[in-house]
Amino acid sequence: TTTAAGEETTTSAAESTTTTTPEVVTTTTAPSSGPLVLVAEPVADGFEQPVLVVAPPGDPRLFVVDQPGRIWVIDDGMVLPFLDIKSLVTFNNEQGLLGLAFHPDYAANGLFYVDYIDRDGDTRLVEYEASTDDPNAADPDSGRELLRVDQPAANHNGGMIAFGPDGYLWFGLGDGGASNDRYGNGQRADTLLAAMLRIEVGPGAPEPYGIPPDNPYADGEDGAPEVWAIGLRNPWRWSFDDKLLYIGDVGQNEIEEISAASTSIGGLNYGWPIMEGRACFQAESCNQSGLVIPLLDYPHRDGCSITGGFVYRGNDLPELVGHYLYGDYCSGWVRSFKLAPDGGAEAETEWMPAGTFNGLTSFGVDSAGELYVTTQAGTVYRLVRG
Repeated sequence: TTTAAGEETTTSAAESTTTTTPEVVTTTTAPSSGPLVLVAEPVADGFEQPVLVVAPPGDPRLFVVDQPGRIWVIDDGMVLPFLDIKSLVTFNNEQGLLGLAFHPDYAANGLFYVDYIDRDGDTRLVEYEASTDDPNAADPDSGRELLRVDQPAANHNGGMIAFGPDGYLWFGLGDGGASNDRYGNGQRADTLLAAMLRIEVGPGAPEPYGIPPDNPYADGEDGAPEVWAIGLRNPWRWSFDDKLLYIGDVGQNEIEEISAASTSIGGLNYGWPIMEGRACFQAESCNQSGLVIPLLDYPHRDGCSITGGFVYRGNDLPELVGHYLYGDYCSGWVRSFKLAPDGGAEAETEWMPAGTFNGLTSFGVDSAGELYVTTQAGTVYRLVRG
């Protein structure tokens, strides 16, 4: 079994039918003095295959996305079912329930958004509402489809969704799957695949969604109105840090990469399949002009599949403030770097060695800025001082 960020050759996972409720794990970590040491403190386990932890703005609860098609809420020491759409979801290797984003005004309007692969193998972006009777439950009948994207293959689904600092919903999709950009989407602006999308949703938005007027192809000329950037292979986890967008893009045979760019510059090209990481893809030379060159990349001798993370902005680990933390799905290590004044990466550090995590599927962040890790084995961890 592999997660949504898995490699090309994977073993299929049978659809799970378990109904076991995950449980909160009680642990006590005694902080040590001296230089910062990070440890993974279990928060809850028993999930089928968690792939994201998020929280609404200002909300102390944690919401866990379970890839087979469930969302759980951790509230006051209990794990409770929030939304179950397993009957709508294809869960198989890289397919499943992949993304969750809460509206910036969720506390008032109860709106949230999910991305999943449907029973036909296609991407669906759907808006839901929280129950008016129970804050720890969604209204399963409130689902309203906003966007459907045909998927030519079962991998490279991307699936991360998040609201940007501009209040718009951003949506990252992979190149359509297979290998070598088989479907030819990487360098096209007229497809929603291999792209970062940016749309207007929520109260006051047009139906089914609006197009921000500063999207690079908002008028439909030369590209799809929803497209903000192109050239992505499989953006498996990306995040915002103020007005910067960090993207972990899964490589093919040799190189994994992390890029960062301003959220105010549309029409960028992240290079796939001209480049893999900072190298020309399957060529000795290539025209790199106009492409976003990654901040950092690493070869497959260090891992096989990037798991993008977040810039730390919490309070518990002041030594980490400003560091972007990321990991590798296969190797299970956690590393970080800071953005240098010249726009490169500096202060590169390995906090947790290879083998720390068994299938590092995603990072997560709570409303206070503290960081979490999810694993294919079914556990959610919080990163704390050791």
